[in-house]
Amino acid sequence: MATDSVGKLEEQALKRKEKLMLLKRKRECKEDTTDKKTTEEKLELPKPKFRSYKPVDEALNEHLLPNIMPGDVGLQVKDQLESAKSEIVIDQLDVTTLAPRKPDWDLKRDLAKKMAKLERQTQKAIAELIRDRLKQGHEDLAAIVNAGSQVNEP
Repeated sequence: MATDSVGKLEEQALKRKEKLMLLKRKRECKEDTTDKKTTEEKLELPKPKFRSYKPVDEALNEHLLPNIMPGDVGLQVKDQLESAKSEIVIDQLDVTTLAPRKPDWDLKRDLAKKMAKLERQTQKAIAELIRDRLKQGHEDLAAIVNAGSQVNEP
């Protein structure tokens, strides 16, 4: 890419140099009126291009560009309409990709770690309460577990 840009820069520099030389010659020609015909031959004016304008002068008709007609898009439209008519088989569609996510999916994802931490703390607190009851009541462990399971049953 760097060599392309250098080549373009060199070309632009040469064009500028040629334009400056032409301007210099033109200035010299104004000073010297005797060589007027030869300088006009040397100076080459840019040629006009008429795309959307028809010149009044018939001499300029040689620079008139032909009218370009737009391309036919009928075939492209027909192809698109035919492809739209093809039926989509419902068996091939995956419903999970079409269904939107629940609005709170990101909240559940973010709270999962915090909930796991709270679950561990809850289990520790329950174990602590059971130990305290055992120390206070000096009762049999089996009786307390049975009593707890009877309370939890509906």
